[in-house]
Amino acid sequence: MIANTTQQLLRATIFHTPRNPFVSEDAAEDALEDFADGGLLIGNGRVIACGDYETLRRQHPDAVVRDLRGGFLIPGLVDTHIHYPQIRILGSLGLELLDWLKQHALPEEARMGNEDYARAVAKEFIFALAAHGTTTALVFGAHFQAATAALFETAAQSGLRMASGLVISDRLLRPELHQTPESAYRASKELIRNFHGKGRLLYAVTPRFALSTSEAMLEVCNTLMHEHPDVLFQTHVNENPQEVAEVLRLFPWAKDYLAVYEKFGLVESRSVLAHNLHPTDDELRRLSASKATVSHCPCSNAALGSGWFPLRRHVQAGVRCALGTDVGGGTGFGLLKEGLQAYMMQRLAPGGFPLGPAHLLYLATRAGAEALGLEDTIGDFQPGKAADFVYLKPPPQSPLAAVAAHADGPAHLLAALFTLAGAESVREVCVEGAPVYPRDHDD
Repeated sequence: MIANTTQQLLRATIFHTPRNPFVSEDAAEDALEDFADGGLLIGNGRVIACGDYETLRRQHPDAVVRDLRGGFLIPGLVDTHIHYPQIRILGSLGLELLDWLKQHALPEEARMGNEDYARAVAKEFIFALAAHGTTTALVFGAHFQAATAALFETAAQSGLRMASGLVISDRLLRPELHQTPESAYRASKELIRNFHGKGRLLYAVTPRFALSTSEAMLEVCNTLMHEHPDVLFQTHVNENPQEVAEVLRLFPWAKDYLAVYEKFGLVESRSVLAHNLHPTDDELRRLSASKATVSHCPCSNAALGSGWFPLRRHVQAGVRCALGTDVGGGTGFGLLKEGLQAYMMQRLAPGGFPLGPAHLLYLATRAGAEALGLEDTIGDFQPGKAADFVYLKPPPQSPLAAVAAHADGPAHLLAALFTLAGAESVREVCVEGAPVYPRDHDD
């Protein structure tokens, strides 16, 4: 039992999605819980209760009240696909995937071989996550062990939750980014030993993509997954038609892109595969059966011209989906913006899926928690979960402030947050009740 002296009751408008809105139309209506005058009771880093403020105040009269009215509390955002070395190349527009990699991403990733450079980038990257309300992220590390260790160390100091791993490749990139299977195995083992399960850190086995990983390197990934049954797996799949064709040329025995990873036992419930814009129906069926998650990155898909995300086909097949920003192919760290972009892309896509505010909040929070196997710990405000939350408050005289003062209901308010709220509205970000990104605000 948590002592009353440690309890805080946060008073604000509250939104969370403890249920999956994609299950059915009825589920979409019931997924969102909102409280116009809400209370979030927390103690010892955990959620004790979430509901109507006056009710919770009567039930817990000794709790210390923080009056945050005029703002909004949502669960900490969860980014399921983002590249740490690429923060400094954001805005490199005008190219498709493979040319963008060659001209922008890979030269910058090669600079991570300088440990001082990597540590400076790690600080910028972790700060940007917190400043945009992201409390948990699945991150592509660097191709260099020291740079990846620097990311883990910086994340640990910040208090954020993070899963990451050494990016492993042995062909078709720049030579300085290649490892041998033996060196990749040794470096990965050491990183797992030093960081996996330490505090809020997790390890993810991370081949860049099938194009840059030989069968011998994919065998290394298989070995690591078997030796460490609680690590995660992340990679890319079916992002760009040229990439897909090249993968099938390199693996002529594979009937499709997903089959390359399947042969090495890498597609399962611990797996998060980014993009999947060009899947076959059979790939979707197999993804659903495996319980792997697809990380949908709509800003990147648009910026690189990679294609429409077939969300309706994923939903109909029962494939789990979450959101990723895909920095730096994407356009920034904001998962709220990513949700808005998902909404707009589905409005335009042939056969698009009609997304509402509850879908967007679920994709940005609980869906990401489920993808990382953390749904019992984070993702919403159910009692017993970690008190990871974002306090949003619109700046005075901003368009969001005007909408908030005149919104015609909770759905409109939540839609306005996805439409208008950016880093300027993020006032406080907490993980287990402790601030990881404070900003001055009126209590």
